[in-house]
Amino acid sequence: MIRPTERAVLLAAAVSAFALIVALVDDRFWVVGLAGPAVTVLAVGLDTLLAPTRHAFAVDIASPGAIYIGEPEELVLRLALAAEAPACPCLVLCEVSALLEPPPPAAVELLPDQPASVAFPLNAVRRGQARVEWLWLRWRGPLGLVDRIARIAVDRELPVVPNIRAVRSLAFQLTTRDAPFGPRPQAQQGEGSEFVALREYVPGLDHRSIDWKHSARHRKLVCKEFQSERSQRIVLAFDTGYLMGEPLGGIPRLDHAINAALLMGYMSLRAGDQVGIFSFDAKVRHFAPPVSGVQNFARVQQAVARIDYQPQETNFTLGLTDLLGRLNRRNLVIVMTEFVDSVTADLMVQNLQRLAARHLVVFVTLQNPVLPRLVHSYPATLDDLSRAVIAEGFLRDRQVVFERLRRLGILCLDAPRERIGIDLVNRYLAIKREELV
Repeated sequence: MIRPTERAVLLAAAVSAFALIVALVDDRFWVVGLAGPAVTVLAVGLDTLLAPTRHAFAVDIASPGAIYIGEPEELVLRLALAAEAPACPCLVLCEVSALLEPPPPAAVELLPDQPASVAFPLNAVRRGQARVEWLWLRWRGPLGLVDRIARIAVDRELPVVPNIRAVRSLAFQLTTRDAPFGPRPQAQQGEGSEFVALREYVPGLDHRSIDWKHSARHRKLVCKEFQSERSQRIVLAFDTGYLMGEPLGGIPRLDHAINAALLMGYMSLRAGDQVGIFSFDAKVRHFAPPVSGVQNFARVQQAVARIDYQPQETNFTLGLTDLLGRLNRRNLVIVMTEFVDSVTADLMVQNLQRLAARHLVVFVTLQNPVLPRLVHSYPATLDDLSRAVIAEGFLRDRQVVFERLRRLGILCLDAPRERIGIDLVNRYLAIKREELV
């Protein structure tokens, strides 16, 4: 595609104005009026011939194998200009599908036989199969009168998956002894209910751990060592209704919940527990029975990757009743959901009460930073005051629901999106230490 530039338009206007003035001064020079546009057309044609063609560009595209939700990747475009072609500036635009934020156009100066690279950031807004569809190149002729435009088909599918990279990075920090975010999930002597071994008593150990029978046999004081019970069953239950599809920090709430749950699931598998997956909205979507062992983390990852967004209202009666019927022993159930106010949350609380009668339930939600900001900001107008009053009402309703759940023996976690994963792991570790399951 060839398109005249602003310079060509200005040149044509200037030549036409000059020819008109000459013709008005003396009508014998009307030929100049014809020569002016002809000169413009010749100049544009010459610039078109001098400009590099599409075949003068060598294009190489390097795309990532997958895009992790919440973490940008890069599409790298390498351009090379043929040796006989003149140097030219080039503007590059990457056209992507709706699952990706449109990357900004990039400008690059191309010289003959000197390859140049352009990196386009790829930020996913939702999980699914994203596509990089087209690359658009626009370069200018040496006279600056025409732009050549070429469209290059890319047609590459990039799966947008939960952020496993961040999960493994945080898990590595949390499992080191100097972890800054929480304790290391290791067997701690003197805690827990699972017997490990006998050891000789030394001052400072708990006197209640002394085994008097074995002490009499060995003729010295020995005590028992315990660790937190292993092989406990944990079910990560996801609400996939329309409220969980709302963006928070540019990423749907559901994806924040999945990333946090994967981090906790990885830590749980390392600690010897079993992890299962359950998702529901207007109906039950998916159930993956609990598995154990870090080697099965890939199965947990595949299970949550199948969880999709649903534009429907969540039926807590159907979903939690179905989950209750699937669990035949006491489990730790992590329910990740969202609600609006105390009225709409009434059925949710009733069904969580039935679930908490047989299992230990942790109720997890994400804080909305907009509501506290509206409450504490100065109301410059009457509309600002109305928004602040409404936001305060929503926050008050949330606290009412949390208090009702706590009275039912349900553990509540309402955390900002930046800390939801770490806070959930710390709550899990506290449950392990206190032997609540």
